[in-house]
Amino acid sequence: MVASYQPGGTTIAKNNPFFQNLGTNGRTCFTCHQPQTGWAISAQSAQSRFDQTGSADPLFRLVDGATCPSDDVSSPTAQRKAYLLLLEKGLFRIGLAMPANTQFEVTAVDDPYNCTTNPITGLISPTAGIVSVYRRPLPSTNLNFLSTIMWDGREPTLAHQALDATLTHAQGNNPGPTTAQQNQIVAFESGVYTAQIFDNDAHKLLAPPSSVTVTKPIPESSPLQCADTTIEQTGGPHALAQLAQDFFIGINDPLGQNPCATPFTSNIFDLYEGWSNLARNDPETAHRKSIERGEELFNTRPIVITGVAGLNDVLHETQITGTCGTCHDAPNVGDHSVKAPLNIGVTDANPGPIGLDISGLPVFTLTCTSGPLAGQIFHTTDPGRALISGNCADIGKTKGPILRGLAARAPYFHNGSAATLMGALNFYNDRFNIGFTDQEKQDLVNFLEAL
Repeated sequence: MVASYQPGGTTIAKNNPFFQNLGTNGRTCFTCHQPQTGWAISAQSAQSRFDQTGSADPLFRLVDGATCPSDDVSSPTAQRKAYLLLLEKGLFRIGLAMPANTQFEVTAVDDPYNCTTNPITGLISPTAGIVSVYRRPLPSTNLNFLSTIMWDGREPTLAHQALDATLTHAQGNNPGPTTAQQNQIVAFESGVYTAQIFDNDAHKLLAPPSSVTVTKPIPESSPLQCADTTIEQTGGPHALAQLAQDFFIGINDPLGQNPCATPFTSNIFDLYEGWSNLARNDPETAHRKSIERGEELFNTRPIVITGVAGLNDVLHETQITGTCGTCHDAPNVGDHSVKAPLNIGVTDANPGPIGLDISGLPVFTLTCTSGPLAGQIFHTTDPGRALISGNCADIGKTKGPILRGLAARAPYFHNGSAATLMGALNFYNDRFNIGFTDQEKQDLVNFLEAL
């Protein structure tokens, strides 16, 4: 169970523009960012809403909920086809203009929706027009731990993101929300902390004191009542909120960008280290020990990192021996503590990433025409940061998201290509030849589900 906590007190929804219709299509920020799905949206929740209301729910709007704004939605069958990626993978269409002075051309597109290939909705030349990519919405919570905003880092501030979201996703009229409204939205988002508080097998994850806002009561059970209370855990949103006051950009950067020059530690998470010495012999204790083992694996398992654009190439190192925390370095949060867009292979096409489902995504052939990578050709399902910078070196790069509240917001990766956390873990295991055993993989999944 995921829950949220507001240190500054509960927000009266009707008074905050986050919950108000500021556009023209019935959407609010809350339409796509809801607490039960970790202030994001899951594919399962999208399916449920479609089954209940059809396309009447404002979640389903042609502007970005459909595979293309020109899609046919004249019948229920047509609507289900138009909103296929949102229903199956929780993906929204993001239309981005080709950047000026780009180092690459879009020389071919395998576009099943004829959106990027249609000059009315897409490209008008290999270097001009709109490219449509399909991405998962990021959570509107735990924002005080962000080092960059959006998957591709395109937004300079949270206020500007609120403005852009209103003008695009909500189809608002210019000039969009007022400065005061933008600031209210940011204040609300920045004041909400979200994390798991309950696990069906490990039961209570909360750190005391546990003053949280939950959508339903914590289930009662006899194992929970007889839990070993001598060893405390530090999960949940209350403890997470307390970390925000100490967070700063670069707080645990492994590449020397910590402004305090404090040495990097791979011990990223310590939420459940107290469970390593639990003495009981029951199912709850067994699962708690599994979570603790997963946390230890996250912190300490050596990983030989190869072929990661933004890391290996920047450091001129073919191999870097690291851990999960080399990229997910923010303490007890798990995102990058600095701006560090990377290409770990999730956007690859022809061949695609091992074990991930990229079916239904367009494939772009990008040919570098200038810069240090001139002459190279990339096949990708998402140009990533390159659609903002125009640089070939940024093709396929995205940021690493915050890991708290993961269990509520499947599927995973920016393109929804991993249906489950086990699927995401299997990708990493195969991509970097880590060699996790089945038990180790289950321990890691149990840990990630407890975040």
